[in-house]
Amino acid sequence: MARQLRVGMVAGEASGDLLGAHLIGALKQRWPAMQFAGIGGPRMSAEGLQSHFPMDKLSVRGYAEALRHYREIMRIRANLAKGMLRDRPDLFIGVDSSDFNLGLERKLKDAGIPTIHYVSPAVWAWRRWRVRRIARSVNRILVMYPFEEPLYRAAGVPVSYVGHPLADVIPFDPPKEEARAQLRLPSRKLIVALLPGSRRSELEYMAGAFVLAAHRFRQEIHDVHFVCPMVTRETREMFERAIHENQRTDLPLTLLFGHSHEALAAADIALVASGTATLETALFKCPMVIAYRQSPITWALMRQMLYLPYVGMPNILAGERLVPELLQDEASPANLAGALLSLVRDTAAQRRQVERFREFHELLRQNAAEKAADAVLSVLK
Repeated sequence: MARQLRVGMVAGEASGDLLGAHLIGALKQRWPAMQFAGIGGPRMSAEGLQSHFPMDKLSVRGYAEALRHYREIMRIRANLAKGMLRDRPDLFIGVDSSDFNLGLERKLKDAGIPTIHYVSPAVWAWRRWRVRRIARSVNRILVMYPFEEPLYRAAGVPVSYVGHPLADVIPFDPPKEEARAQLRLPSRKLIVALLPGSRRSELEYMAGAFVLAAHRFRQEIHDVHFVCPMVTRETREMFERAIHENQRTDLPLTLLFGHSHEALAAADIALVASGTATLETALFKCPMVIAYRQSPITWALMRQMLYLPYVGMPNILAGERLVPELLQDEASPANLAGALLSLVRDTAAQRRQVERFREFHELLRQNAAEKAADAVLSVLK
């Protein structure tokens, strides 16, 4: 009978919760006596993780937002580290959220607890010096994109390319009509998905712009219906508040709690906040416009450190500006609506996006959870 193994895990946002849940499921198939504890969301908890703190306490983005919550986040990390150093799990896995997890991983590794980091920070885009910090903090890093593996090998960091779990679970040819019927969306109207972010800090800066962009778009194309999936009750309430504050309760809009995959499968085009959602949208072969707004302080600091001319993962994978990106001051309601209208009217641009999205899907479909589980067990052995 396999001995019981205890694994610490921390995910700090919805995308990490999904990755962590897939990995827990694959590990339990191989080692049923494995137990998991740390911080996670509803998906990881459903797979058996005992979460000691609410995940949304870590779901902040950008320097200004992090500073506002700094003391609380550091207190959570200190308490978590104290508990794990006392209980000494067999392994710790940090899922994304590198600003929180790498410091915790280094403390645990220095105490002799093996550590794995799942999802590379965007060291190829900015703050490249973090590769050295990662090398000191982890026994192995699991990366999701093929261009990341040689970067870590060159730095002497043990690395495994596992592909992206979303490429495994999202169908190669999404069932558009089924998704529309499931969400009760009008079958003959243009469906536009609005994805303004999964964090409260993102909604704070983007909800109003997305609402007003949708209004401007509808003034030009009347036969349209919008669908907007929200990750949490708080973010849904923030979007509803933005609708009322901007007096746009007349928008033909289906506001969802969850169901982002169904919304993207149903949509003809999408307006998406930069982040994991841009990759999801690409895997659903949905032409898109990428937008992002954050605090002026965070934007000014990040802009100075960027190595790449674009931020959206579809453009990084393509090595070109395949998808329009409107960032910060450019992401005004008028500009967002204009970019969406241009994309709707340019069927050649839509086809070009979709063709490349199909290439990305084939590249990233690697049976990621199984490969990640193999890498985790190799560290345990």
